[in-house]
Amino acid sequence: MEKGSTTPQMDNVQMRAVIASNGTATTVTANNGFSSPSRLGGLPNLNGWLNNLPSLKSEPEEVHIGRLTGVNTTIKSNLGRFTYMLLKLRKLQLEVNYFTECIHEGVVPKCLRLWQYPTGLQDASDFHQELLALFNRHGTELMELLYHLKKVHFQTSDGEDLFFDENGDVVVRSDIVNWQLTPDGVMKSLTVGWSKPYTLHGQQLFVNNSAVVWSGGHFEVPKSVCSEACNAGYRRVIRQGEPPCCFDCIPCSDGEIANKSGKCICIKCPDDYWSNTEKDFCISKYIEFLSYEDPLGTSLAAIAVALSLMPVGVLCIFIKHHDTPVVKANNREISYFLLVILTLCLLASLIFIGHPRNETCIFRQPAFGIFFSICVSAVLAKTITVVIAFRATKPGSRLKNLFGSKTSFFTIVCCSVVEIIICIAWISVSPPFQETDKTYPQKTILQCNEGSAAMFYCMLGYLGILATISLLIAFHARNLPDSFNETKFITFSMIVFISVWLSFIPAYISTKGKYMVAVEIFAILSSSTGLLLCIFSPKCYIILLRPDMNTRRYLVRQNVA
Repeated sequence: MEKGSTTPQMDNVQMRAVIASNGTATTVTANNGFSSPSRLGGLPNLNGWLNNLPSLKSEPEEVHIGRLTGVNTTIKSNLGRFTYMLLKLRKLQLEVNYFTECIHEGVVPKCLRLWQYPTGLQDASDFHQELLALFNRHGTELMELLYHLKKVHFQTSDGEDLFFDENGDVVVRSDIVNWQLTPDGVMKSLTVGWSKPYTLHGQQLFVNNSAVVWSGGHFEVPKSVCSEACNAGYRRVIRQGEPPCCFDCIPCSDGEIANKSGKCICIKCPDDYWSNTEKDFCISKYIEFLSYEDPLGTSLAAIAVALSLMPVGVLCIFIKHHDTPVVKANNREISYFLLVILTLCLLASLIFIGHPRNETCIFRQPAFGIFFSICVSAVLAKTITVVIAFRATKPGSRLKNLFGSKTSFFTIVCCSVVEIIICIAWISVSPPFQETDKTYPQKTILQCNEGSAAMFYCMLGYLGILATISLLIAFHARNLPDSFNETKFITFSMIVFISVWLSFIPAYISTKGKYMVAVEIFAILSSSTGLLLCIFSPKCYIILLRPDMNTRRYLVRQNVA
């Protein structure tokens, strides 16, 4: 078959022709207007053309062009001679190059074809010169032939179109043949599809997959890999000592994904994202903090509000029975003040619930520390008042001058001002602030960074010192007369207070996020409620249920006894 090329040009002519030479399809390229070469391969671009030519399997005695209607016999003869000379020249050139390489390597091949033709180098030069002369004489006729070949377009006996495209390639239907082994052991060919390059897009190829029989008599495409491709969410791990196509599929680690099948590595999700369950997509981390919408936050807030009503109720009872001996005993004003502070301590826990902000982070821990220091200082003042009241009854005691509300409030102020100074220094040097912790899987924690852990534990430590002093003084005064037996309840209340906050520290350190906040709120509520119940529940019991014990005569009788 022949292929046509572009329109002819006089100075620089390129041509292509596919001719049948002993049944072998060959592409020939030539150039017009060359100067005489001084050595083999001197033609411009000739080496490039020759590299595209297959070498001859044997030396043909003649080359047939085929039937070309309207083409001069001389042109056909010259074209055949021209093609044969190109092939022969290519073959000789390959042998010369191989012989040259053998000389450089110091090896003399015994079966080299060139040794059978001692004049091989001269033959190559002669072919070269004859090739140039032939093309210079008949180049125009050859180009005219190719010009007509380009316009060839006819139908075969099967009704298929045959023509050449713009590149000179033949456009023809091709059948797809499947060789199948019959039960008798005979190979037979079966057409299972076709290819029509000139048809509409999408209709150029057809394959009847159901008619295809693969090796072994299988109707499914055989698998050519040792292991199946890993699905999305898995990565490949090559098995030791086996070929690279043999691997195991293991799931991606948490926080990593493989969004396509056959991945060798997993991709780590950004800090704000986390892998889904299938490990094939990154999803946004949910933000965690103790909010009022959270069931835990709602429960703690409801408990705090409910418990804050208890000291308010006790305060109302004390105000209503303010002239009774039980209320007057141990400094009535300090009792009122302590009930108010306990209410503030319980309500201070609400500052810890909600979206952490710099403002709430700065004030929530200092507010908690100051309120509790005032509360413990008031308990210490009540304890000191009990001791002074008992000592002042002795003849000649100078403690009578210290007995009264002024001494109690002076004790509260002096003890609380130290805690206030600690909190002011804390806020000034390293104030708490809001931070985002993205190191946790599946969630981003919004929390308050205490700024300085040393200042935080210094604040707690001072509360512990005040509580310990109150405990020691109350325990020392536990054997006072029954009319002043409030120290026993103060002792028990301080034991509860210290126990709660000692257990709080390890629980606070071991938890993170909203549960850390919940632990501190629980400690605030439990310690405040413990103080309220231990100190005031016995008095409320006498006022409400045993009014017969809330008389001066009963107290005098207890003292006499």
